[in-house]
Amino acid sequence: MKASDVRAMTADQLREELEKLKKEQFNLRFQKATGQLENTARVREIRRDIARIQTTARAQRAAENQ
Repeated sequence: MKASDVRAMTADQLREELEKLKKEQFNLRFQKATGQLENTARVREIRRDIARIQTTARAQRAAENQ
């Protein structure tokens, strides 16, 4: 997911996407624990996407408060 895509999202869309990514992160952690994880790079991608969304959401909230 690109930062420009994330910036174009509304607050509700960011919340939904964040929830979806956290569920996927949980599933990937579960797969890793059971030895079924095939694409280990996906864990890193998800973690960075979550951080990207949280950063953008925080910036949008700060812009609204000013």
